Amino acid sequence: MLSVRLICVGKLGERFWADACAEYRKRLGAYCKLEVAELSEQRLPQSPSEGELAAALEREAAAIEAQLLPGAKVIALCVEGKTLSSEAFSAYLSQLTVSGVSRLCVLIGGSCGLAPRIKQRADLRLSMSPMTFPHHLARVMALEQLYRALNIAAGGKYHK
Repeated sequence: MLSVRLICVGKLGERFWADACAEYRKRLGAYCKLEVAELSEQRLPQSPSEGELAAALEREAAAIEAQLLPGAKVIALCVEGKTLSSEAFSAYLSQLTVSGVSRLCVLIGGSCGLAPRIKQRADLRLSMSPMTFPHHLARVMALEQLYRALNIAAGGKYHK
């Protein structure tokens, strides 16, 4: 069974985000072994300098790297990434498992994104949209799309 670790910078705030994530975590249990790692977002001043921002992203990058599963394929969610349909994402995940991949890490950065070195390290840079979403919503969307993709691959009826 595929092991998936969703690595998120930032904590879920409101209960409705946590409830939505819990629902998809429950559904995903039929398709993969899912772990969610929540990392602390670095605090920045109201108007950080480029240096302060870069240093914060590097500290977050180190925390992300410490959570990566050994030998895992890495998917970084970032606005400049590739957009895929749900079917294409399902095919991508299926191809990984057919080729022997059993571990996957999906990364969601904090409000300032991901450090460039984390994006470069990713096997796939994936964009959900050119629009900007709150990171809490991005987590729900990532879990839903993982569920949808794995359900498609299993021949389920969730995707219409």
